[in-house]
Amino acid sequence: MTDLDVNTLRAAYDNQIRPEIPDPVPAGVTVERDGPLVRIIGLDAGGFLTYRDLGGLTGDALDELIARQVRFFRERGMSVEWKLNEHDEPADLADRLRAAGFVPEDRETVVVGPVAPLAAALPVVPEGVRLREVTAREDLERIAAMEEEVWQADRSHLVTGLAKEIDADPNSITVVVAEADGVVVSAGWVRYLANTGFATLWGGSTLPQWRRRGIYRALVNYRARLAEQRGRTLIQVDCSEDSRPILQRLGLVAVTTTTPYVYTP
Repeated sequence: MTDLDVNTLRAAYDNQIRPEIPDPVPAGVTVERDGPLVRIIGLDAGGFLTYRDLGGLTGDALDELIARQVRFFRERGMSVEWKLNEHDEPADLADRLRAAGFVPEDRETVVVGPVAPLAAALPVVPEGVRLREVTAREDLERIAAMEEEVWQADRSHLVTGLAKEIDADPNSITVVVAEADGVVVSAGWVRYLANTGFATLWGGSTLPQWRRRGIYRALVNYRARLAEQRGRTLIQVDCSEDSRPILQRLGLVAVTTTTPYVYTP
């Protein structure tokens, strides 16, 4: 698929990626359905709510669906993220989430595009930096430490979450680190979504002193080559405003935005 029409790419994203359910489901992770919603628990520090669409729910019926999620996670003392896309219906969904106690976090842009051009570009890795695929828990802990330095927040959930995915199926995900003098300066992972044409890219945080050297772009190109080797034809990324211009220059197309709405008991 090479059509870069926004509507075509958005439809592929909706139909093939959503709802975002791990496949296979890692040990210790539960996936439950509540009407059109899917609840995922045990992969990250809190819960996650995902769906393809809400089946036309509006008004009181939608408010009750939201309220059930609040009760469910409040009873467990657990936070939960409702992933809201800009094109989701109904139009007042964000207002209803806020009224129920969900708080919006930073908005990201969903970009989609063909794998082939990204895979054809050889990663230009800065001198003194090497890219390496990792699976060991020690390396996952080094990634979390790097991200904690970047974001000044606890990222230990990355270690347990990524380890669970690797243990469930090492062929469904590849984790790549960028190292310099034995220090992890950036890292990203790629998920190969089963029974779809998609690979999705995650991570990409880079230590401040190592930014603007092409490391992020090299990680994108490297993971695109891995995706092509596994027969994937499309790449999808939820990207920040820092990475969006880079990805668009590489040929990916903005198809919508996504905002995490988080309820914390």
